[in-house]
Amino acid sequence: MSTFELFRDENKDLCFRLKTASGKILLTSEGLSSRAEAEEAIELAQRLAPEARSYERSRSDAGHSFTLQSYEGEVVGTGELFPSTAARDKGIEAVKDEAPGAEVVEA
Repeated sequence: MSTFELFRDENKDLCFRLKTASGKILLTSEGLSSRAEAEEAIELAQRLAPEARSYERSRSDAGHSFTLQSYEGEVVGTGELFPSTAARDKGIEAVKDEAPGAEVVEA
């Protein structure tokens, strides 16, 4: 079962990452100011994840990536960097499948 893991980044900000049961990171948030804000962001991610219109896809010289965004365009989470469009799209499908039922755990 996938989990939303709460952790502190190098700046000591609270963040979340969506991880599969095997430990693969599917989505990571930016720093959040409180646990309440992190829990709200996770709930938003769970609600938005199944909707195709919630994803902004991008490509750069470094590879292919995506962000999960609110209806207002605010970034909720960012996917990893992928070597191809197909791999990125598979990553999006994994977030769509895994996020809605993922439980929240502490790192």
